[in-house]
Amino acid sequence: MWLTFSITIIIGSAWFIKSIIKKQFQIQRTPLDIPILFFLLSQIISTLFSWDFHVSFWGYYSRFNGGLLSNITYAFLFYAFVSNFLPKDEALKTNGDNSLNAGKIIKHILLVSIASGIIVSLWGLPSRFGYDPTCFVFRGTFDVSCWTNDFQPKIRIFSTLGQPDWLAAYLVILLPISFVFFIKNFYRKKINEVKSSTFYFLFPNTTNSILLSLFYFGSIILFCVDLLYSNSRSGILSALLSLFFFLTIYIWYQFRRKSIQLPIIIALSGIIIYILMNQPLVNINLIFSQNSNINSTGPTEKPVVKTPKQEPVQHIGEFGGTDSSKIRKYVWTGAIEAWKNYPLFGTGVETFAFAYYKYKPAGQNLTSEWNFLYNKAHNEYLNYLATTGIFGLGMHLFIIGFFFFILYKRLINVILKPDEHRLPLMTLALLSSYISILITNFFGFSIVIVNIYFFLIPAFVFFQEGLINTDKRIKIPKSEINIENKSDVNPQLSPLQWTGVISVLIIAFYFLITLYTYWDADKSYAYGSNLDKSGYTQEAYDYLHKAVKQRSGEPVFKDALVANNAALATKLLLDKDKVSSETAQTASNIAQEAINTSNDLILNYSNNIVFWKTRVRMFYTLSQVDIRFLPQALEAVRKASSLAPNDASILYNHGVLEGQNGNINEAIKILERTIALKPDYRDLYFALGLFYHQAAVDKDGRIINQELFQKGVDQMQFILDHFNREDGSAKEALKTWGKL
Repeated sequence: MWLTFSITIIIGSAWFIKSIIKKQFQIQRTPLDIPILFFLLSQIISTLFSWDFHVSFWGYYSRFNGGLLSNITYAFLFYAFVSNFLPKDEALKTNGDNSLNAGKIIKHILLVSIASGIIVSLWGLPSRFGYDPTCFVFRGTFDVSCWTNDFQPKIRIFSTLGQPDWLAAYLVILLPISFVFFIKNFYRKKINEVKSSTFYFLFPNTTNSILLSLFYFGSIILFCVDLLYSNSRSGILSALLSLFFFLTIYIWYQFRRKSIQLPIIIALSGIIIYILMNQPLVNINLIFSQNSNINSTGPTEKPVVKTPKQEPVQHIGEFGGTDSSKIRKYVWTGAIEAWKNYPLFGTGVETFAFAYYKYKPAGQNLTSEWNFLYNKAHNEYLNYLATTGIFGLGMHLFIIGFFFFILYKRLINVILKPDEHRLPLMTLALLSSYISILITNFFGFSIVIVNIYFFLIPAFVFFQEGLINTDKRIKIPKSEINIENKSDVNPQLSPLQWTGVISVLIIAFYFLITLYTYWDADKSYAYGSNLDKSGYTQEAYDYLHKAVKQRSGEPVFKDALVANNAALATKLLLDKDKVSSETAQTASNIAQEAINTSNDLILNYSNNIVFWKTRVRMFYTLSQVDIRFLPQALEAVRKASSLAPNDASILYNHGVLEGQNGNINEAIKILERTIALKPDYRDLYFALGLFYHQAAVDKDGRIINQELFQKGVDQMQFILDHFNREDGSAKEALKTWGKL
C-alpha cells in the first residue's frame, strides 16, 4: 500500500505539472462517475461516524488497504488513467502522436501484468518442493526453514503475496488475459507489430507468432500449476467460473463461425492439468475457502476435552484445526450482528476488528481459532456491510452492477448475433477477470493488487469499447484550449507557471519523504516489537521510541511502547541487586510514561479493544512491584469485557482480576460463565478451583463451606482426568488441600 501511495503521488504530481504547462486541468467523465462518487461519499460518511477515525482513514495497521485514503487513491488512479490518455483515433489526430493511445498503453500494462505474474509464479513454485527463494534471500538457506508451522509453502504456496488465497486471487485475474494473448497469437500468421511489443526483447528476430503463442500458453500452464499448489478453494472455484464464462461465450462465438479447434485444445489442456495435479472436482468445497484467518495460513491446535455438560469439542481440518466452514459461519454471523446494530453507516471503515469483538458469537470460542484477532469479515461484502452499513455496501454494489449493466448492453448482441458482430475478446477477458475478483472477494477480502485491478479494469474496458467521450471532460478553466496540440502551447513557461511547477514538486517531495519516514518508523516498530516479544525489553525500548518519534500520530506504535515501558520498569525494580535510587527513579519515570501514553490512547481511541487489553497488561505488570496498580487493572479489564462480552480470554482475565482484588464471588460468577463459553480451556478450571477453595475456607484455613470446597477439588480433578494426568499445579493444589 505504501508503494501504491508513492506511485500515486508521482502520477498525481506529473498530472498537475502537465496541467500547469498546458494551462488547463481536465478530468475525463466516464459512465461510472456517479457510482464512484457515491461510493466515496459513503466511505467519507462512515469515516466521520467511525468508532476509530484514525483506523478508518488510514486503514487497519499493517494492512492499510481498505481505509478511506486507499479508496481515494484507487479512484484517483482510475481518473488519472482515463484523463491522460486518448482513444486511438484521437491520439493519432494529435499531430500523429501515438504515445497517448490508450489502447496501446492498455496492451503494454496487461503484458507487463503477465510478466509480473510469471515472476511471482516462478518465485513461489520451488517452495512447494522445499526450496523457497525467500528463505535464500533473507537467511541464505535454499529451503523453507524461515517459515513457521503456520506458514508452510510445502503445503500451500503463497510466493510473494504472503498468503495462499491472495496468490490465487491474483493469478486468477491474469488467467483470462493470458488466454486472449495466446488466442490472438495462435491465429496470427505474421507479427506485424512485434517491434512495438513489450516482449520484443525476448523475440527480436521472430516473424511468426509460434514462440509468442508458446510463451503465453506456458504462462497459462504456470498460473494453473501455482493456483492448484496454493490449494485455495475460493481461487480454484473463481478460476473455474470465470474461465467457464469466458470460454462459453468464446466457444459459442467460434462454433457459430465454424472454427472450434482452438477452444477444444484449451479445454482439454485445462482438464489435463487438473487431472495431473490430482485435484478432483469433488474435493473442492464450493462454499468456503481453505483459510479463514488473516494472520495465519493454518489454525493452531487446541486441546480437545470432555465436559460433564456436553460432548467433546471436535476440531477438524488442516493442522487439527476447526474446519474453515464452521469458523467462517461465526465470523459472518458476527458481521451481520454488527450491521444490525449500526445499519446505515456501519461501525466505521476498516473497524471490523473492534466490531467483531463486540458482536462475536459465543460459538467462536469452541473453535481452534477462538483467540484470533479478525480484522476482516472474510467476505468483502459483509465487511462493507458491517463497517460502512447498507449505504456503503449499496454503493460498492452500485459500481459493480452499473459496470455489468453497461457491458451487458455491449455484449448481448455479440452473443445473440455472432455472425453480425465482432467478439471483443480482450473486453471479454477483462470482464472474466473482474468476475474472478467478485468471487474471491466473496470468500475472502481484497488486497492492494486486487483493488487496483478492480478500479482499473473498468477504465481499460471503457477505452476498449469506445465508451470514453473526450468531449465530456471537466475543464478548469473552461476556455477551449487544445491542450494536446503543441502549437498552442508557449514553450516558455511564465513565472507563475514555474512557481506552480516548483510548488507541486516540493509538495510531492514532501509527501514522498513523509512516506519514507513512516516506512522507516514501521521498520523500527517491527524490530522493537519483535525484540520485546522475545524478552529483550531494554533493547526494544530504543527502537519503539524511535518509531514513535518518527511517526507520533500512529497509536499502534504508542501501544507497543506502553507494554514495553511497563515490562521494563518492572524488570528494573524486580532486579533487587541493582536497584539504586537512580534506577528506581528511572523505572518510575518509565512507568509513568507508560501510564500517560495509555491514558492518551484510551481517551482518543476508546473503542479500540487492543489498547484496553494492553492497558490491563500494563497495570497488571506494574502491580508486581506495586499492588496499588491492581484495582486499575481491574477497571481496565471491566471495560475490555464490555467491549468483548463473549471473548473467553478477556473474560478469564476479568475473572482472575476480580478474585485478586478480593471480589471472590464475582470472580466465581464470571469464570463459571466463561467455562460455559469455552469448556476446553484448562486455565479456567484451575482459576475457578482456586477461587472455590478461597471462598470455602476462612482466614485460618478452616473449611466453612463444604460444597464450595468440594467444587474446588472437582475442578482440579477434572484437569487431571481430561487435560493432563500429570498436571503439576493441579496435583499440588489437591495435595495441599489433603485430597491427594
